[in-house]
Amino acid sequence: MILFRSFSEVQEALKKSTFSCADITKNYLKRISNQSHLNAFIEVYADEALAQAKIVDHKIKNGTPGKLAGMVIGIKDNLCYKNHKVSAASKILDGFDSLFTATSIQRLLNEDAIIIGRVNCDEFGMGSANENTIYGPVKNPLDNLRVAGGSSGGSAAAVAAGLCLAAIGSDTGGSIRQPASFCGVVGIKPTYSRVSRYGLIAYASSFDQIGPLANNVEDAALILEVISGKDDFDSTVSTKKVEQYSKASIKDKPIKIAYIQDCLDRKGLDPEVKKFMEEKIIELKKKGHVVEPIPFPQLDLLVPVYYVLTTAEASSNLARFDGVHYGYRSKIVETLENTYINSRTEGFGEEVKRRIMLGTFVLSSGYHDAYFTKAQKIRRVIKNNTIEVFKKYDFIISPTAPHTAFPIGKKHKDPTAMYLEDVFTVQANLTGNPAISLPLGNHSNGLPIGFQIMADNFKEGELLAFSKYLFN
Repeated sequence: MILFRSFSEVQEALKKSTFSCADITKNYLKRISNQSHLNAFIEVYADEALAQAKIVDHKIKNGTPGKLAGMVIGIKDNLCYKNHKVSAASKILDGFDSLFTATSIQRLLNEDAIIIGRVNCDEFGMGSANENTIYGPVKNPLDNLRVAGGSSGGSAAAVAAGLCLAAIGSDTGGSIRQPASFCGVVGIKPTYSRVSRYGLIAYASSFDQIGPLANNVEDAALILEVISGKDDFDSTVSTKKVEQYSKASIKDKPIKIAYIQDCLDRKGLDPEVKKFMEEKIIELKKKGHVVEPIPFPQLDLLVPVYYVLTTAEASSNLARFDGVHYGYRSKIVETLENTYINSRTEGFGEEVKRRIMLGTFVLSSGYHDAYFTKAQKIRRVIKNNTIEVFKKYDFIISPTAPHTAFPIGKKHKDPTAMYLEDVFTVQANLTGNPAISLPLGNHSNGLPIGFQIMADNFKEGELLAFSKYLFN
């Protein structure tokens, strides 16, 4: 079975008629079946994907293919696709079929992408290991005893294992970038509001963003170009013109890059990850770029502020899952109140219940100002300080994660340890800035090390151009 690692390879094969879209789709279906032990896919649209592939083959023959003709994509199980099941990996949405299609998915279909199935994730996007799921943990394709990362672990594992050419995930605090780092693929979180959130099952509405995971920067750029832009169904989406990210090029001048020194001196950072970052900094300097350490006084506040605010938003967003309107309903339904209580108690997983309770607490009377309001104020300070950094620098670099993928089950029972997984990624979500993880390093344990780059708002073109420069 041939394994395509770039869309350009697919296009070349289609151009030479070496393979048809139907052939390519059958190949991926076979690979998914052969590697089902990874638990990346929870539902495969075999017949539908093959039917779509034949339609795309016909369009190619007639000279009317879309931008993504022949690209086989997996979608995270928190994105709605009309007449298809969506569960956000939660029992509370058991048996639920979506009544509409997410804007990002519809835009992929409009450009002739082939949706092959839905992939596993942490329940409602809450997790950093893809272990908080009713479908069981996703295994890392590079080491099946280790996690794939989360919450878009299924997306990252599917791409890394060659079960699809690319995948769509969502990123609330690093949920695209951290699994991309663990599995050795490219993952980008765009600027908040760059991609419509219509059809994304909300976790924390002021943080969530949809983005691609791919084998290379070029494919991620092309997908982002397709799914970005204004949308009448999302009042928070930006109306800024979408650049041609797939054609972005780097400026012919030294680039000014910042890194937070405290990140590299942080306790718990793997020594090899630190060494990798230091070597990259030296390498960039040798190429004539300006790379300087900067202070960031709020570094230790990033994770606490993130969890106060996201759990508060989750408490509100997840109130709609009540066991009455749709999804799972408890069999113990004596009164309206115990229908709500029992359905939510049985339907939500432990981590989701933990975050709902924490969010409800920080919003409660007497604690609202002490926690939620204070966290909002600190978020504003973090945002302002980040804006100031980008007045002087083009990019901020850091490790994507403090270490490589850890063993399955190692941190699952320690929520605090799991929350600290987000230490390098949450800043981009708190401030709304775009950020990307690139698999630029290798650890002595054989696993990839992710290199994170954060850019100024709506500078995805420059971010992707710089990423191509480093990746190629």
